[in-house]
Amino acid sequence: MVDLSASPFNLDSEAIAWVHSTIESLTLEERIGQLFINHNHHFTADYLDDVIENYHVGGMRYRLGPAAEVQEHLRYAQSKSTVPLLVAANPDKGGFGTSAEGTLVSTNLQAGSHPDKSIARNLGRIAGIEMKAIGCNWAFAPVVDIHYNWRNTVISTRAFGNEPGVVIERAKEVVDGLRESGIASAIKHFPGDGVDERDQHVVTSYNTLSYEDWDKTFGQVYREMIAHGVESIMVGHIGAPELSRELRPGITDAEILPASLAPELLNDLLRTRLGFNGLILTDASQMIGMSQAMSRSALVPAAIAAGCDMFLFFNNPAEDFQYMLDGYRDGVISESRLHEALERILGLKASLGLHLVPREELVPATDALRTIGTPEHRAVAQAIAEKTITLVKDTQNNLPITPQTHPRIRLYGVSGAADSTRTDPFGWLNVVTEELQTAGFEVDVFKTLDERRAEGDDDLSFMSLIAAESAADYAQKYDAAFLFANVAGFAQEGAIRIRWSSPMSPEIPWYVNDVPTVFVSLNQPNHLVDVPMVKTVVHAHNQSREAIRSAIGKIMGESEFQGTHNENVWCDTFGTRI
Repeated sequence: MVDLSASPFNLDSEAIAWVHSTIESLTLEERIGQLFINHNHHFTADYLDDVIENYHVGGMRYRLGPAAEVQEHLRYAQSKSTVPLLVAANPDKGGFGTSAEGTLVSTNLQAGSHPDKSIARNLGRIAGIEMKAIGCNWAFAPVVDIHYNWRNTVISTRAFGNEPGVVIERAKEVVDGLRESGIASAIKHFPGDGVDERDQHVVTSYNTLSYEDWDKTFGQVYREMIAHGVESIMVGHIGAPELSRELRPGITDAEILPASLAPELLNDLLRTRLGFNGLILTDASQMIGMSQAMSRSALVPAAIAAGCDMFLFFNNPAEDFQYMLDGYRDGVISESRLHEALERILGLKASLGLHLVPREELVPATDALRTIGTPEHRAVAQAIAEKTITLVKDTQNNLPITPQTHPRIRLYGVSGAADSTRTDPFGWLNVVTEELQTAGFEVDVFKTLDERRAEGDDDLSFMSLIAAESAADYAQKYDAAFLFANVAGFAQEGAIRIRWSSPMSPEIPWYVNDVPTVFVSLNQPNHLVDVPMVKTVVHAHNQSREAIRSAIGKIMGESEFQGTHNENVWCDTFGTRI
């Protein structure tokens, strides 16, 4: 049974009574609906009416948009719901993940790359303020994975690092920062990402550590975070073969399931051995890491039956709702399992005080939006960038490079392809150009073969472009070369590497032997595997203007590099340290 008076709920008798009386007042369909967290694809009233009136959802995560639009959307949603809604966002980088105007404070890796743990506290604090302003009460954060495998790119910037102690210390700071605004946390992704190189969005991945090694690393992270009172845990579609074998002797390989569907990992390990009393939710149910395990009709109720309390995202609302209802009626989900899940869902809502707030006040007034993206928050982001910009190597002593010593810069930009976010994959390059020009450099931006053909040069081939770009007068035209990379590719690829614009493309740093060359990563920390020939490498951590400005200032010698890096940057590959 659920102890609602214990951590992380800590409810008094009146709140516990509200949980139980509310559950009793709900119809069967309303109880089933509480298990679901909807992804709000639209901001229209008709859409919300359908989701709330027909599927009675317990929580929502909304499509990113303008803060005012999101706030009004959530205000309407709370006004229509029978039970107050849990409203979630992904604030992995601060307010940046909660609204279009939100502050990009730092990545988690950035927050773990400097001895000052207040960076992580500010990450959570600002995220909490900006979430609260639009009506959120639940953060799908922080990530508490450990980045052991340098080839893993799904959590390479989202993890605090590759040491359990750093992860624990910084995750606690983020949680405490969120709590300042009354925001609950969902740490993720149990049982732990960062061992496999693959991405659970596109395939089931595995944490293959032995039980003993897991217990000393990921297990310690979860023990400490549970003791810290974390309210909920998001379970990944990540299998753990050695853990399953430890907990279920004789289990066959074919029976090993991702944690979101594995009762031995949820009940025997997370609930019993680790003692977690809070809410468990699945990661997004459309991820192939989950859906490859069994048919949709089976996996929807199987996740709750296995021990998850909430199911993240409908695929088709009518179908998934019916699958869950059928699972209950067919006995896949027992009455006691449903009741436990409901106690934790309503318990989390009561722990946030949602039952005490008048419905019209669950979402703040519009003037609260003034706390989003403020000059103060951006100043914090700038200060964090100054502390965390990292010099990975400068083995030829190329730095500093200034407009006085190297006025003419050849600028190259490398990005991933356009993805489902529909953002311009090269929009950040304009910011780099502007900041370099503001600093006083003359900037000549390289154009790819496709860009030149789009401008009308139809007869140009990649071979003729190579010949033109690598002419003997390169060093006469340019004093230095800067190659900036902002390669993401999140959730669409099994692994992320630099993809050049054409075979033997001229932006590949052949020019390192002609002019001083600096490579700056605005995202992944593992690019040296693809550019080992570059002797000066800087990690700026993110694509914000503040990070770009700070990186350029440090390249110019205006201030010292303070950020640190771990061994993952060398990619366990010969030649990267030279």
